[in-house]
Amino acid sequence: MRFSTKTRYGIRTMLEIAKAESQEGILQKDIAANQELSVKYLDQIIRGLKTAGLIINLRGKKSGYILTRPASEITMLDIHNAFEAGICVIDCLAKGFTCDRKQGCSAKGFWVTLNNQIVNYFKSVTLEDLCENRITLDH
Repeated sequence: MRFSTKTRYGIRTMLEIAKAESQEGILQKDIAANQELSVKYLDQIIRGLKTAGLIINLRGKKSGYILTRPASEITMLDIHNAFEAGICVIDCLAKGFTCDRKQGCSAKGFWVTLNNQIVNYFKSVTLEDLCENRITLDH
């Protein structure tokens, strides 16, 4: 399973906005420079985040971006869902998917449990957690 670049860059963009120290928000060109993204591609990311209600322009076009609510209230699932319709580790769990093996599939419970664990993890991690480096790598 892979997550889209929009989800990955969406998380990075949200981190830039959350960490911005200015009361004026952070400009798109600054996000693009800091994250080494093209402004054109960042337009798509910004559009998805705005449509999802996660960010706004502070004073209209060409102004800085701010979060619509505290970073502690924005989960990784919120950001992911701005770009993709839910998390689904395999096709047979997708809404609307019809599987001929549905009745006798011994493995489906495994996949459902795994999918639920991933969704619950995305729900449990907030933007604030990432800003404060509360998520560490286990090596």
